[in-house]
Amino acid sequence: MKFGLFGSAKLRKIANDIDSSLSYNEWIDYNIEAEKLGFESTFTVEHHFTGLGQVSASLNLLTYLAAKTSKIKLGTAVLTLPWHNPVLLAEQVATMDLLSKGRIQLGVGKGYRYNEFKGFKIDMKEASERFDESIDIMIKSWENKEKWSYSGKFWSFEDIVVEPSCHQSPHPTLWMAAGNHEAIKNVAKKNANLLLDQFSPLDEVIKRVQVYKSELNKNKFNDDTHNRIALARALYIAKDEKEKMEVIEKRMIARSKVDKLSERPDGRNESSIMSFKGPDEALNGALIGTKEEIHERLRMLKNNGVGYLLLVDAGGGIEHLRLFAKKIMPTYH
Repeated sequence: MKFGLFGSAKLRKIANDIDSSLSYNEWIDYNIEAEKLGFESTFTVEHHFTGLGQVSASLNLLTYLAAKTSKIKLGTAVLTLPWHNPVLLAEQVATMDLLSKGRIQLGVGKGYRYNEFKGFKIDMKEASERFDESIDIMIKSWENKEKWSYSGKFWSFEDIVVEPSCHQSPHPTLWMAAGNHEAIKNVAKKNANLLLDQFSPLDEVIKRVQVYKSELNKNKFNDDTHNRIALARALYIAKDEKEKMEVIEKRMIARSKVDKLSERPDGRNESSIMSFKGPDEALNGALIGTKEEIHERLRMLKNNGVGYLLLVDAGGGIEHLRLFAKKIMPTYH
């Protein structure tokens, strides 16, 4: 199995935050240590207008980290394409990939938080169409070395050539976030790798793996799900049941804050990430528990086609990262 990190940094300390346990400078130090410990990658979020201090300028943060490291892969989970000019974004990603010598893992998605769409004055109903048009434009930007023009529903460009070229050819490794089964099929049809969220219980994760693998097979693509699916999971190595339940309670409080930001005024946010609420995701999905419980969950995931875990700091900080790397990770290498 491979292990990376997933999460965010924040400007100030906020109790009970779902994926932002570290300040910006602490996050940099945390990832430098992760590279030394042998972690494969680090993926960071993009969020806006939260009041929680979550990372908004993902590529800026990762570019700074790239200069401080040499091996760890640098991922976005995710860049929300409906909010960005796709050509400018393609240029920025290519520059990052060039400077980091091909370490960029580009995770993209449609977005799911209502408050962000409201803030940008973009209709959530347009998210899928905007995403599809943007990803096509970005790929066109990286693949075309001659000048080209484009006229679409949301974007138009005339007589452009996108520079610089990426270090990876023709573009960075592409990951797409999806949870709805039809959306997962679309990721497979595009032959992109799949990012799965941190909230879904294990039985649903297994179903999603099966849907993705089946669709890859159907389209005659490489169906090695151990390398083509990255699953985010909260990590906390608890001393005992009491400590475990205390961490889960804090996580539930943090999740409720995110849900309030995400929900539409009519209460009908149908994003897959909003489907699983309550204690089940933390009790039966996250890697929160004793070392023995975490081992049991990792074995189940590995046996069902998940070989790449992105760990979310659920409060243990750098000490739990070291403990995981020394006491748990070697079993799966």
